[in-house]
Amino acid sequence: MTTLLLASRNAKKLAELRRLVISEAIAGVEVIGLDEVPPFDEAPETGATFEDNALAKAVDGCAATGLACLADDSGIEIDELRGMPGVLSARWAGRHGDDQANLELVLAQLRDTPLERRGAGFVSACALVTPDGQRTVVRGEWRGSVATEPRGDGGFGYDPIFLPVQDRDEVAVAGRSAAQLTAAEKDAISHRGRALALLIPRLRELGVS
Repeated sequence: MTTLLLASRNAKKLAELRRLVISEAIAGVEVIGLDEVPPFDEAPETGATFEDNALAKAVDGCAATGLACLADDSGIEIDELRGMPGVLSARWAGRHGDDQANLELVLAQLRDTPLERRGAGFVSACALVTPDGQRTVVRGEWRGSVATEPRGDGGFGYDPIFLPVQDRDEVAVAGRSAAQLTAAEKDAISHRGRALALLIPRLRELGVS
């Protein structure tokens, strides 16, 4: 059994990765989070891109624990804000991880923006680093628009104000926000779901190594 460290304390991200391992029948891989390993100095998220931040976190996690480490850096890029918050998404309102404050600030910034100019996209970069030195970085994107008010109480982050564009046959989003989708629906079409899907071959290799 290979232990895979997810460099996150976000319980929903951990559950998402565990669902992927189960749904794809990836044998021989056990997923744990940062709360299940001894504390270590974690890389600050100061990279210029999502890929920079994800790779830095995965490199540090692997070096500190000796385990294969997967890290995600994700956020929302809003067209009207010239691609911001981008890599600053988690701390857009000034304090890291204050989802409500971040939502309120974005809605305030777009208050007078008409619906046709509220385009946005979620982006996720996932990096997998293994003790033998292999590094794999992938990217997933999910297009949509920003709602005028929050909808739904599922998901996390900017999910309540993100309205996905219907561009795949698998899930009929029917005007729902990301926070109104079921976990299975979101996994199938989300930015992180798309990025993680690209890592499935590497995760299968981990399970047989």
